[in-house]
Amino acid sequence: MTTTPGAGSADVPSGASRPTSLSPSRAGDFMQCPLLYRFRVIDRLPEKPSAAATRGTLVHAVLERLFDHPAQERTVPRAKELLPGQWERLLEAKPELAELFPEGDGGASLAGWLAEAEALVERWFTLEDPTRLEPVEREFFVETELESGLRLRGIIDRVDVAPTGEVRIVDYKTGKAPKPQYAEGALFQMKFYALVVWRLRQVVPRRLQLVYLGSGDVLTYDPVPADLERVERKLHALWEAIREATETGDWRPRPTKLCGWCDHQAVCPEFGGTPPVYPLVVRPRDGADRPAGS
Repeated sequence: MTTTPGAGSADVPSGASRPTSLSPSRAGDFMQCPLLYRFRVIDRLPEKPSAAATRGTLVHAVLERLFDHPAQERTVPRAKELLPGQWERLLEAKPELAELFPEGDGGASLAGWLAEAEALVERWFTLEDPTRLEPVEREFFVETELESGLRLRGIIDRVDVAPTGEVRIVDYKTGKAPKPQYAEGALFQMKFYALVVWRLRQVVPRRLQLVYLGSGDVLTYDPVPADLERVERKLHALWEAIREATETGDWRPRPTKLCGWCDHQAVCPEFGGTPPVYPLVVRPRDGADRPAGS
């Protein structure tokens, strides 16, 4: 697969960023709460590291690195051996992750957390057989620009290609599979990736596969062009809404149960907070540019 070169960011004040592309996670942020999207993409507010998210990153790293070894060596013991080294690499890249585990417990919290990661890795072997897999891509960055000019980008956990040329996109999830009524939301990310691959290679992926290590479930979906065209239309509508909010500075909070896990309650109006001064120039209804807050 080939990718399209990325576009540069627009000139904005230090620490702020004008959106230039859309990824599945950022699209999800906007659909969940436009103000959350603003805090993450434009204000770039810091967020505390999460033990669950970090565990997911660690497990992904182990499953990626396992395929560096010959097929016969892709075993449970070898995968477990990779865990400490990959944790050290994460810690070296982000020393603040050490704050997740208190120093006064003799390492018990860290040991328990690593044991949970080990259990997730071990469960993967009950769902897929790595000795029979030869991925063509792992942690694969993809990017393309649609005819409209909308740039899509993301990182695919694994891409398998059959001898017949059929493409399978695989994503690992360290949580539990969603209930059936929420499956469509879970598949949105995969359909996003399938759309990007389709536009890059002119081939619709044969299968989308979500591997849920937390519950031991595998969710599959076989897309067709009409599916991906609907996703494309949805992404265009999202992007238009993001552009409108960026230009007007009008980012509305959307309170849900997920607010309880948000790091930005202190600056969210729903919790009595005041957002930072909007760092971009806004365009009022009369079309004249003015600085935010003027």
